[in-house]
Amino acid sequence: MALMLRSGLGLDPWDVLHQGLQRTVGLSVGAWVTICGALVLLLWIPLRQRPGLGTVANVLVIGAAMDLTLGVLGSPGSLPARIALSASAIALNGLATGLYIGARLGPGPRDGLMTGLHRRTGRSLRLIRTGIEVTVLTVGLLLGGTVGVGTVAYALAIGPMVQLFLPWCTVPVPAGDSRKG
Repeated sequence: MALMLRSGLGLDPWDVLHQGLQRTVGLSVGAWVTICGALVLLLWIPLRQRPGLGTVANVLVIGAAMDLTLGVLGSPGSLPARIALSASAIALNGLATGLYIGARLGPGPRDGLMTGLHRRTGRSLRLIRTGIEVTVLTVGLLLGGTVGVGTVAYALAIGPMVQLFLPWCTVPVPAGDSRKG
């Protein structure tokens, strides 16, 4: 997320929302990452989605890590470097999502919303994730968050990236284990 911001090519849709909230209400972008993560967990209730260690870690760590990274990471000057930073951020986010969901430690709040809706509706992960990202982007834009070409690329690519990486990263459930991931 911090890589997207530092690229200067647009924030990922959730951070457009977080930035819009920062500009409207105050607090840091990282603080809004944490607050929104906790609020999204409330949407899990009707989906009967269960949190795990990864869920709690996501809520508590990601926002602070973003603020810390923004404090030490500068912005690249050249356009090719900025494009590479943005593209790397999208690919790394897709891989990271596949890794922690696949490890069966519990998805982050936003990813749990995606997987819960997938389980309840039977729709593809890429369709659900893209729909969530476009909705959040719209709200963030209305709150004054900034949008760029990186934002559009993220919104359109993250669902397919997660769907691509998830099968490669999923730890199989041992035979006889009744837990579902």
